[in-house]
This record gives sequence, C-alpha cells and structure tokens, in this order.
Amino acid sequence: MDATPDTIHHQLPLVEDAIAALRRGATSLPHTDIGDRIQVIRDIRQLVLEHAEEWVEVGCRIKSITTSAQRSEEILVGPSLATRYLTLLIASLESIVQTGAPTIPGSIKALPDGRLKVPVCPARGVYDSLFFRGLRAEVWMQPGVTQSNLHGDLLDLLLNPPSPAPISLVLGAGNVSAIPLTDSLTKLFHEGQVVLLKMNPVNETLLDVFCKVLAPVIDRGWMQIIQGGADVGQAALEVSDVSTVHITGSHHTHDNIVWGASGEQRQQRQQDNSPLLQKPITSELGNVTPWIFVPGDYSRKQLRFQATNLAASLVNNAGFNCVTTRVIVTWKHWNQREHFLDELDQVLEMIPPRTAYYPGAYDRFEKFTGQTPPPSDNGSLPWLILRDVDPGEMPQLFNDESFVSACAEVQLEADSPQDFLQRAAEFCNDELFGTLCAAITIPNPFRRQEQTLIDQVISELNYGSVSINQFPGLVYGLMTPPWGAAPGSDLANVQSGIGNVHNLYFLDNFEKTVFYGPLTNSPKPIWFPSHRGAEKIAWKLVPFYGQPSVMKLPSLLVPAMLG
Repeated sequence: MDATPDTIHHQLPLVEDAIAALRRGATSLPHTDIGDRIQVIRDIRQLVLEHAEEWVEVGCRIKSITTSAQRSEEILVGPSLATRYLTLLIASLESIVQTGAPTIPGSIKALPDGRLKVPVCPARGVYDSLFFRGLRAEVWMQPGVTQSNLHGDLLDLLLNPPSPAPISLVLGAGNVSAIPLTDSLTKLFHEGQVVLLKMNPVNETLLDVFCKVLAPVIDRGWMQIIQGGADVGQAALEVSDVSTVHITGSHHTHDNIVWGASGEQRQQRQQDNSPLLQKPITSELGNVTPWIFVPGDYSRKQLRFQATNLAASLVNNAGFNCVTTRVIVTWKHWNQREHFLDELDQVLEMIPPRTAYYPGAYDRFEKFTGQTPPPSDNGSLPWLILRDVDPGEMPQLFNDESFVSACAEVQLEADSPQDFLQRAAEFCNDELFGTLCAAITIPNPFRRQEQTLIDQVISELNYGSVSINQFPGLVYGLMTPPWGAAPGSDLANVQSGIGNVHNLYFLDNFEKTVFYGPLTNSPKPIWFPSHRGAEKIAWKLVPFYGQPSVMKLPSLLVPAMLG
C-alpha cells in the first residue's frame, strides 16, 4: 500500500470530494430515528430488486461465467444475499423499535458449563425451516454472558449514536459481490458510522450498479464509493477524518496497511509494536479452511453426498473464497478413506474447470502445488486434490491461504476415532493458518454416542464458525450469525481477522457460531454444481427475500424438489 507523495496528491481530490459529502452525512445520521433508517433500507432493497439482473450480468462478465450453474452462484452471492440481509435487518430493527431488542428466533439454552447457546437459524419470516430443512445454527457465547447482557453495548450504540457519526473506510472484497455492500451496510446501520467504500479493482465494474442500488444512502451523504488502485486506498487511509478501517481480503494486504510494506522499517515497527496505521481496523481475512472426517461406517449415499458437499466448497466461485476447503483431515486407519477420496475425484471430474479470474492465480497454483497448470483455452485451472500430503514437505499449503482450486489431504495417526477427533482439532489449531471457519463430518452413531466429546472439540477449535456435516460458506450466507474470525487475534498476529459483520441479532461477546446439518440433505442443495434448477431457483429467491410470501413458495419448492 505504500505510494509516493505525488501519487497520493494526484488522487486526493477524488477522496476529498467523497469525504466532504460524508462530513455532511455524519451530522444527519445520528439525528435520523430508526424508523426513518428502516425506510431507507426498504428503498435500498427495492433498488436491489430493480437492478438485480444488471448486477448479475456484470458479475458474470467479471468472472467469464457462461453456464447456468455458475450464474446461479452469482445470483445467490449477489442480489439474493443482499435482499435476504436487508429483509432480516429490517425485521431486527423493527423489533428493537417495538421491544428494545431483536427477537431471537428460538429458545436460548445453556451448555453444560453454563455458557449460553443462542439460536440464529432458522430465522423467522423468511421460511428458513423450509429452505434450510434439517439445518440450524447457534452462537456460543463467552463465559459470563447472560440473557440480560446478551447485546453488551451494541444496542446502546445503535439507539444513542455518537454525533457526528465516525467515518469508516471499507476496503471492499474483490471475490464475492455482496461482501462490499453488506460490509458497508453493517458499518452504517449496525455501528452508526458513515462509510467511504473503496471498490476492489477486481470487481470495480460493479460501481455503477452499486451507485444505483445505494443511492438512498449516497444521496444523504451516509456513504460514498470510490475506485482505483492501491494509491487511492492509501490516500483514503491518510485522511484525518477517517476514524476506522475495515478490510475483507488477504492478511498480506492487511499487514501491509497496518505495518507498511518496506522490509526493515516494517520489522522495526512490529518489534516496537508501533503500527504505521494509527486507526482502529477490523478485518475478515484468509483461512486455510479444514474439513475433518471422523471415521466410521458411512453408507455409499452418505459418502457420495459428503464428497459432493466438499467438492461444492472447492469449486464454488472457482475456488476464490476464504471458506474454500484447503485441507482434508482424515484418520490413517479409516477403512473408507480411499473410497471417499475416489468419490471426491469422480465428482470433480464431472465439474468443468472454471476461468481463474482472480489476479495471480496461475503463479499461486505453481507456488502452492509445485505443479505447472496444463494449457487451457478459457484460462482455467484444474480441480486438484493432493492425497496424503506431509505438512513438513509442502508447508506452503498449510501456512498460507493458496486462494486457488487446490486442496491437500492429510492423514493423522491416532489410536481410535475419538482420539483422532481430538488430534485433528489440535492439528487444525496448531498447524493451519487462519481462524475463520472449519467443518467436521461425523457419522451418526458417533454423533449420538460422543456428544460430550464433540461439544468439547467444538469449544476447543479456534475458529469463528464450526460446521457439522455442511459447507461452512453457508454460515456466511445465512446473514444472521456474526461472521468473522475467532475472537482473540490482534494486529501482531491477525490470522483471519478482527471483529465481525452481519450479526443481525446484535450479539456481543460471543465465541463462535456452530452450524449443524445431517449427513445427507433432501432435496438436493441449490449450491451443488449438479443441481439442474439452481439458476431458476436463485432468480426466484431474489424477489422472495425482497418480500417473503407464502404465495411465492410453490414456484420455489417445485424446482427444488426436481433438482
């Protein structure tokens, strides 16, 4: 992020114009009551519906998407997620106006040690019980949190915001189109900060769509959007009016911002604990996402489903997700290990390689896998599962996020399945980079017999989200849970980030989200690449989440059952 003074000076008028507009908005936002803010959110939601097709069309061009299955992803992670988030945010804010707090969608219970478990999915009002049948999510709170202090100071900040509102710089993600929008709206409507959103160069052609969709807050001076390279970002960082920073991206970019890019000076700053950036920064960063497979006697259907589930996590967005499975952890003595991996290879063989649209992908593929990608007419990279990898021989796969379409499988020695699960948790905590999310597949008999052990392992896993039998990316897509790294990171060792976004029930002082699901889902999940009706369903979800109605359910459920 280092830039020359001349470059920064050249970019400052663009940034200064945006800051001037935000200064005006910072005085009006704190004096706008929540009812009026809710109407602004409704206006944004309506504009998302009006410009959804344009949004998806631009996203498909960015990623060279041509197939229906791939288009369905862009719908789901773009306007569909946006309308779901906005509708649930409206419901949460309305509940706060009416009762003083968000309405939790279920009964709050306690773990054996007394820590609270707060249900966050199925959410009310959007028919989650139908769409996410058999799936549920709960947030495990930190010790000492009670129902009376569940929200900490978050609601007070919402109801009694500082005046003028702080200005937050959001450095937007380049891989998933809804991220910069929902990150910015989290800052604005959850935390009461006006937002300077800098688009990532990878997806900055979405700028025109975002300006249309976000016009209600742009016109009020509550948000401004800029674009450009690292020099523009550096200029925005140095503006004194910018109080806080949020970034979704690589931990390398984060550390360049915080500590600077130059070698000796950076090392000295880190040694002195004297960051170059003297402003609070929150972040959601990379993760070497593990998927642990507890050994057992799985049925062929269960193995096939879990292989397809894992494959979906690898190929989604061409592998350019922080939630992409990077390491498969298996027991060395699991008698179905080869069968499972063969099933995984067979599933991947049926999924066409995708254009590696994210910059630097080819170089990273060679660096992390040690293999030269085969020639490709469409600039694609192959799906690659590296079996029985020794972390000592290929440490790069475990110490950093590859951000490509490759995944390593690691075998662990253990005396029993129970011992393996504990050993796997230790391996993930101690040997893998990142603290964002992890998945565990568990056979049903083990799950029934070893629930105490499972809860203990979930507690010990140092991740912001732990998914049982399911792709962790769904936790992000739910929008109701807090999304971010495990708490406890700092600037000296940021791992997968600091802070969180979404968190539609305004929960404070939590440990992690735990997401549960069965070994097989029915009907076939829409996020599976083999789903024949995914695009049709995805398009129908956009207006459904924009205005949920029982009358719209048949047109959604019929193609879902035929998937």
